[in-house]
Amino acid sequence: MHSLNDRQLKAVLHTDTPILVLAGAGSGKTRVITEKIAYLIRKLDIRPFNIYALTFTNKSAKEMKERVSKLLKNENTKGINVSTFHNLGLNILRQEHTTLGYKSNFTIMDSSDTKQIIKDLLKKQNIEDDALDNAQWDISSWKNAQTSPEQALSEAENQLDQTRAVLYDLYEKQLKAYNAMDFDDLIGLPVKLFNEHPEILTKWQNKVRYLLVDEYQDTNAAQYALVKHLVGIEARFTVVGDDDQSIYAWRGAQPENLNLLKEDYPNLEIIKLEQNYRSSNRILQAANQLISNNPHIFEKKLWSEMGMGDMLRVLACNDENHEAERVISEIIVHKFKHRTQFKDYAILYRGNFQARLFERALREQNLPYKISGGQSFFEKAEIKDVMSYLKLIVNPDDDAAFLRIVNTPRREIGAATLTKLAGYATKRDISLFDATQELGLSTILDGKALARVEYFGQLLLGWAKEADELEGTAVISFIRQLIEKVDYDGWLQETSA
Repeated sequence: MHSLNDRQLKAVLHTDTPILVLAGAGSGKTRVITEKIAYLIRKLDIRPFNIYALTFTNKSAKEMKERVSKLLKNENTKGINVSTFHNLGLNILRQEHTTLGYKSNFTIMDSSDTKQIIKDLLKKQNIEDDALDNAQWDISSWKNAQTSPEQALSEAENQLDQTRAVLYDLYEKQLKAYNAMDFDDLIGLPVKLFNEHPEILTKWQNKVRYLLVDEYQDTNAAQYALVKHLVGIEARFTVVGDDDQSIYAWRGAQPENLNLLKEDYPNLEIIKLEQNYRSSNRILQAANQLISNNPHIFEKKLWSEMGMGDMLRVLACNDENHEAERVISEIIVHKFKHRTQFKDYAILYRGNFQARLFERALREQNLPYKISGGQSFFEKAEIKDVMSYLKLIVNPDDDAAFLRIVNTPRREIGAATLTKLAGYATKRDISLFDATQELGLSTILDGKALARVEYFGQLLLGWAKEADELEGTAVISFIRQLIEKVDYDGWLQETSA
């Protein structure tokens, strides 16, 4: 800790009351968190598994855990809970799912899965597909604000609001019937659990002896409620945030949660980290000037010991194409003058729609590049579809995979049939695939629906038996044949037309 500045050191050592660290960009906030975790273990004798640190990305969580391990070297770091909010929520739900009425093999549906459920519900309600994106957004916003379907309906001001609230209610019931949750439930359901079951809340508060939260300005109402539950009346926590770095209001983030802390915890200690270790003073002065125009919760001013630095340049361009060409030209000239490498340069743009312009300009000059943050190969819908087939063939208990492919391509197994199938599976505590093999299905499904479900089950059974006998490169041939058998290419062409 000898290299920490005075304010960083104060933030690490302060544990008597809750603490808010207002950390400007490049001010060493991650170091403060990791040093504080080490301090809690070494000096306050808090056991590693009673320390919880929350971030917003898996990458940040991984980096933080690695830095703590490096800091403590050979000391015991096993059991330190460094994770995202959603991973913590998932951990809670895995341990407490029965209290909420879920089976142990509950599934987490991603955005494309939930989109399909909403699409089916819209069709059933005779609502145009144009409302799909809005409906998905509305439901997510309600969940992040901890608004139940009943509340949404009671607050409806017109027919459109009522329709949206009814859709929300149907969506929630559909998820429960599938023994499934969506991404927002990973926060909302633990909060609901703690609200309704104080004995479970007490158990988790005893586990969390100290809580640290990074990027607190990006928390929404549900995440703030989860934090308040976990820290309880002892309020042993450190949160790090900066209202000037909040860019996620569009997805429910509430930078005003920083201000709420002052109201909810009157003895809150506030420490500002204003020394920047990343940029020159010229850059910081420009940033401070721009930020001064924003509405503020807390005032701060970044400064640096790195000198003034080079003059800032603003380049005026005719249009977006000229802009891309000019940026690439500047890089080429700078590289030639300073004998640098292409890996030393980065291009930042505001939206993914701009990537294509820069890619084209880079390709025209035959320059090497790598896009960071683009869609992962495995996130593409087509890859997820094929992977779901393979997952289900290898593990028939994977209900999420079952629900993704049961109508991909279309097999005319409708939402009503799937709801009945899911209800049957839940009552018997079996997977959806196992339910397709049950004689008792004839008591809940009519002739056509029963035949379609049983046929799909037999297809899966046949593929699973075939896959069991595969070796080596035969797997590749099997996958190709599977895609052909279900006419996936034909279905893509039909639905993309």
